[in-house]
Amino acid sequence: METITAGQYLLVYNAFSFTFAAMAAGTLFFWFGRSQVGHAYKTALTITGLVTAIAAYHYFRIFESWSEAYALTDGVIKSSGVAFNDAYRYVDWLLTVPLLLIELVLVMRLSQSETVSKATSLGFAAALMIILGYPGEIAADNATRALWGTLSTIPFLYVVWQLFKGLGSAIERQPESARGLIKQARLLTFASWGFYPIVYMIPYTSLSGGSVETAVQIGYTIADLVAKVGVGILVYMIAVRKSAAEYGEPGNPTVAVAAE
Repeated sequence: METITAGQYLLVYNAFSFTFAAMAAGTLFFWFGRSQVGHAYKTALTITGLVTAIAAYHYFRIFESWSEAYALTDGVIKSSGVAFNDAYRYVDWLLTVPLLLIELVLVMRLSQSETVSKATSLGFAAALMIILGYPGEIAADNATRALWGTLSTIPFLYVVWQLFKGLGSAIERQPESARGLIKQARLLTFASWGFYPIVYMIPYTSLSGGSVETAVQIGYTIADLVAKVGVGILVYMIAVRKSAAEYGEPGNPTVAVAAE
């Protein structure tokens, strides 16, 4: 394991702790927020909360693994001999990344056939992206990391194309009150996802030793917060505005079912 300073250790330690709390709080907010939206959008918010719930669990495990991997004694950091298990991230992403795209598709309320088609193709591409990226993440040399990183970029580009081209016409059919928020959610999804490859490339920079490990952990953590909590809040706001536009009284099951 890389040697890190006490400051680096505590920075990552506190980032993991904060993110666990943020994901847990997000889960409660999204699930309780189901009462504020119409019937057609409850599933989208259920999945949004599921994303943060899964992430909260994995950040708790990541936090524990980080604590076990190092020992802080009198301000000096020493390796405990227990390896830090970074695989929790990829297990988390394999579950949550496809769901992030599915929640965006569901909140748009497309036709049933279009919803199934988009959710399936985007979910599969997202999972493939994560699967291809993992061998590079754990590789000991940068050449192998670059190979798998390049392969992972292929499904990533497909997802980007679908977000901006495949969903473009569908976004224009959305209620005007929610259209701008959907575009923001799309851009924020792209921005947060685009940050992951940048973090993935940190080992190629001039940083070395504990600085690389610290930068990677903090970078991925920031990207996760934006992609899951940040986009989730936008999905919630979209659901509320579309409920108001379509049902008149968001969260009123009687009105919602009657409208359908």
